[in-house]
Amino acid sequence: MPPVSLFGPLDALVGDHIEYVLLAVVLANQVTRILAHRQHVQQAAQGGADAMTRSLPHTVSNVLLVLVSFYYLTLHHHGGIVASVLVLGLFITDFFEFEARKVEARRDIPLERPKGAIAASLLTLTYVGYQSLFFVVEPIWTALV
Repeated sequence: MPPVSLFGPLDALVGDHIEYVLLAVVLANQVTRILAHRQHVQQAAQGGADAMTRSLPHTVSNVLLVLVSFYYLTLHHHGGIVASVLVLGLFITDFFEFEARKVEARRDIPLERPKGAIAASLLTLTYVGYQSLFFVVEPIWTALV
């Protein structure tokens, strides 16, 4: 458990493994992004832009990702700030990507993949993966540094 405990029992349960929790939530968010895009393509094909709605599982995973990254910020300040900025960028990108898909549906053109959100998600996954799986590259890192 970290020396300063802001959330008491939560810190005792999850505090030592928060990097892995964050990695799992980032991966779950990517899966929900794929499913949400499939849902949007089907909705646009059936009813156009008016039929398109935000995917509830993806919205929940976005909110959970923001909350977990903010919790990570309370435990590990440097890594938490970087992860939180990346996650907030991903959250904002997801918001505007949905609106871009609605514009495409209104114009009756095929819906593209949410490229900006995919790029932001991969950048977030790379950083969180580095934070949580550092033990894999630690021998190489310590040899170089």
